Amino acid sequence: MVKRNKIFLLILCIVLIFSSLQAQKVKHTFKFSPTEFLLDGKPFQIISGEMHPARIPAAYWRQRIRMAKAMGCNTISAYIFWNYHEQEEGVFDFTSDNHNIGEFIRIVQDEGMWLILRPGPYVCAEWELGGIPPYLLRIPDIKLRCLDDRYMAAAGRYIARLAEEIRPFQITRGGPLLMIQVENEYGSYSNDHDYMTKIRDLWKSDGIEVPTFTGDGPSTKMLEGGTLPGSAVGLDSGTSDADFTLAAKMNPGVPVFSSETYPGWLTHWGEEWAKPDTSELLKEVKYLMDNKKSFNLYVIHGGTNFGFTAGANSGGKGYEPDVTSYDYDAPINEQGMATPKYLALRQLIGSYLPKKQKLPPIPAPVRCVDVPAFTMDRFTTIWENLPEPVSSEKPGTFESYGQDYGFILYRTLLQDYKKGILTVTDIHDYATVFLNGEYVGSLDRRAGINSIDLPDCKVQNPQLEILVEEMGRINYGKNIIDRKGITEKVTLAGNTLLNWKVYNLPMDNKFIYHLRSSGKVLNKPGIFFRGTISFASTADTYLDMSSYRKGIVWVNGHNLGRYWDIGPQKRLYCPASFFKPGLNEIIIFDLHMTEGKLISGMAKAE
Repeated sequence: MVKRNKIFLLILCIVLIFSSLQAQKVKHTFKFSPTEFLLDGKPFQIISGEMHPARIPAAYWRQRIRMAKAMGCNTISAYIFWNYHEQEEGVFDFTSDNHNIGEFIRIVQDEGMWLILRPGPYVCAEWELGGIPPYLLRIPDIKLRCLDDRYMAAAGRYIARLAEEIRPFQITRGGPLLMIQVENEYGSYSNDHDYMTKIRDLWKSDGIEVPTFTGDGPSTKMLEGGTLPGSAVGLDSGTSDADFTLAAKMNPGVPVFSSETYPGWLTHWGEEWAKPDTSELLKEVKYLMDNKKSFNLYVIHGGTNFGFTAGANSGGKGYEPDVTSYDYDAPINEQGMATPKYLALRQLIGSYLPKKQKLPPIPAPVRCVDVPAFTMDRFTTIWENLPEPVSSEKPGTFESYGQDYGFILYRTLLQDYKKGILTVTDIHDYATVFLNGEYVGSLDRRAGINSIDLPDCKVQNPQLEILVEEMGRINYGKNIIDRKGITEKVTLAGNTLLNWKVYNLPMDNKFIYHLRSSGKVLNKPGIFFRGTISFASTADTYLDMSSYRKGIVWVNGHNLGRYWDIGPQKRLYCPASFFKPGLNEIIIFDLHMTEGKLISGMAKAE
């Protein structure tokens, strides 16, 4: 009898604990008044710091979130990149490494922070194609960000799948998720309210019941095109009474906040590093704090465009590819360190705390070390690792051959060759050109170079090769349908060249794993170099690529991203999680170098 009573008491305790946890899960509410956000029925100022799980090694998520909290943020905002989670049509990854959105959200909640999600389907973010999967560009007449049935079918599939991941974390179910964004800066692109409404309805039909918001520039045109009745208005950015008054007038009855307050800015290849004026930022944040306006710092920590994820712009300068680093001159730098900007913002935001209340201490920095110079030896070449070609009358785009990223080699024989001007219409984005195995020169969309003089050749029917690199799809504006490779035709002295062999070189994990050397010594550019470094215990470092010209680096199979000697970026960030104790393999593919040079690791970015 005593034993039975103990079991009964144990079961009762478990039921009471479970009931208590369930009660805790539903104790918070988040709603809109006509002018304010309400948390548990009381006005709530969102002080948010934006960071992107895909740009941060999962091992560092908690440290970066704690850094935001220690600067005075109460909320984390995060873009979710559709094409990062559905890299192949219909195949989703929400579990591996930094694809695990559920784990990221759990850490946000563990750290006592609220959450805003910005899941697109389009997000911009200086990310490849603004987050839209490039497999959609294999459809020749596809239209994006509109009610095109094919686009909407794919977007609907993504929304339904992502909703499964985030539903349990809504504030209505005891989670930290306050609200989600509908699309992104749509007023800068179009004004199809039926499309915007449909996207919002899809989230609702898939069980997302938290409030929604839009984000647009503070102009009449952009707000007309991008806002939705019933959705809060985000301003990119909101810096004055006039901005907030205009937004309230354009979409009345909902709160207005600054959804992107910019501590820094993006950088393209060939530019100087963007370093906006910190004093102007502090004035903006002071205005927002003084007037109790909610805001989101875009970005508080940028991270890194690992692999082929960096996007591009197409402004007045033409094609402008983004550098690999997404440091963004943010308060928390690429490696997770507090900057002077961070300390200034922490002091400013902390000054608004109630008396006797203090911000948490700044987390200890992640260890970053110098690595002594080490040798990179010639390993193999692209020419020794060509797959079976596809025959093609005219050269096509990457997408037409079922490839999204990396490189493609186009090869043809020139019958009865005579020298002349070779023109590629159009090259997307960079190419090296070879005549009968000899390097001739390069083509560069960024610089507007799509033609080159072919020299004399003693061979009557020499081989022409064009090795094309994609440098990131445009992520903003009207030109986001940005297919890669040779997009129309190739002519020599005005005559169209036909009968091509096309070699897919995706440079993905599988391709790099299967690289083999024939043992031949080839001086033809397109060489892979290999070296090793050893660690007793791992740490972060920046690999200094200033001795190399243009290419990609892999560390133990992890793609660190692109480097280019035109700068400004000369060092690639490598987190400790990419290394292992003992020997580590470094592979470099350089488009121009024929001899390996020493490289080293640096404890600082520049």
